[in-house]
Amino acid sequence: MKIYQLYRQQALNVTRQEAWEFLSSPYHLNEVTPDFFNVEITSQVPSGIYGGLMISYQMKAVFGIPMAWLSEVSHCQMPQRFIYQQRVGPFKFLSHEVRLTETASGVILEDILFYAMPLGWFGQLTHMLLIGNKMQQIFDVRRDYLQAKWGADAG
Repeated sequence: MKIYQLYRQQALNVTRQEAWEFLSSPYHLNEVTPDFFNVEITSQVPSGIYGGLMISYQMKAVFGIPMAWLSEVSHCQMPQRFIYQQRVGPFKFLSHEVRLTETASGVILEDILFYAMPLGWFGQLTHMLLIGNKMQQIFDVRRDYLQAKWGADAG
């Protein structure tokens, strides 16, 4: 099984608490992702996340095909970091850590994503032809949205 990794870091001119409140809410997913992602939350989500929280979604991330997705917030250290992991969905494995490090002028946002494709060689081929670029697009759109929202100057 091949494990893929995506790492992003971004300086934002915002308080850690403001960044936490925005980034930890699944209700902002459609704002920070490309139109093709199209996420609909299908479970009740409390105002604050916590370790063990399960969130179900319906999304149309590839060719507009609806997919069920269930994620678990496996770790939560408010307002420093949280990790959510796919429990049901299109990947064989997916874990996404969001870290917020306070600086003198804002925060450094780090995204650390590990994932594996299902279906052996066919999944690897699909990653090479489609999914790898889609993952980059998702985080590019997120970066651009957050840059426009909060700018950069976190030192």
